[in-house]
Amino acid sequence: MKSTPVLPDLTKLTPAQKDELIIELWKTLQTMELATNLPQPPYPVGSERRGVEANDLRPSLDELRAQIAMSAPSKRKTSSLSGRYKPLPKLEFLASKFVLWTIAVVGLGFVADFGIGWYERRVVDDRQRAALELRNAAFSGLYIELLRVSYMPDGKSYQATLNMQNTNPIVPLYVMLDPIRVFAQVGMTWREVASSSASESSPRLIKLDGAKEYSVAFQADLKDWAELIPGYMHIRIQSDMLISQSSAPEDDIVTRNNRFYVYLKPQGSDDAVIKRKGNFAGPPPIFIPMPPH
Repeated sequence: MKSTPVLPDLTKLTPAQKDELIIELWKTLQTMELATNLPQPPYPVGSERRGVEANDLRPSLDELRAQIAMSAPSKRKTSSLSGRYKPLPKLEFLASKFVLWTIAVVGLGFVADFGIGWYERRVVDDRQRAALELRNAAFSGLYIELLRVSYMPDGKSYQATLNMQNTNPIVPLYVMLDPIRVFAQVGMTWREVASSSASESSPRLIKLDGAKEYSVAFQADLKDWAELIPGYMHIRIQSDMLISQSSAPEDDIVTRNNRFYVYLKPQGSDDAVIKRKGNFAGPPPIFIPMPPH
């Protein structure tokens, strides 16, 4: 038993394939009519003539091909297999020069903003790093100490000598010294006394790549000074300075305030009385250094 021919899916055929299918079906129809050799029933008078005329009206294979070629393509839309096909949106607007220029300008704006932000962060980071290095050099790399306090020949003045040392001489420091100030404690307050630089010829701006001493002369002829230790005045020596790693600094400057506290024995004091009151084993020293406070 022969199986029934399956009709191909017309939605998957191209227009040319559809035309060929119509022609093949026409050929099959003609072949079937020629192969049919059954006896024909008698025709009424005039019916044979009408049959001939009907056959004459049937188009031939060439005429069918011409009609197919001249016919307009089908206007029916090919249905999708899923039934949910939607055409992709056209991106013709991207071809607009205005849109392309706008996209380019916006992109350049983002790139420029990123570049400016990166540069500003880089500058800030460099400044912070330089400031930290300078601060470390000014406070950790610069050592300052009070060496001694001595009597001056006039019998009423004193001279304090300090020393500053750059512990990293490979990188010089530029130190601008402010005039040294001296204070004596009176009661519960500090009173400034007259002072002057003991070396007037020394420059105010010093290039420090090693160690250097500097000193101050002062008078402490106050009569009501505080006696925290029997026979000794309480003195504060203050040396302020500006420090940089450049000889012509702009904003790369660090301020450092150095304060030294000593107990100072006045000139003309009776050492025997001070020794007895202070229980000194030997002669009372001219000064007794104290930690900062």
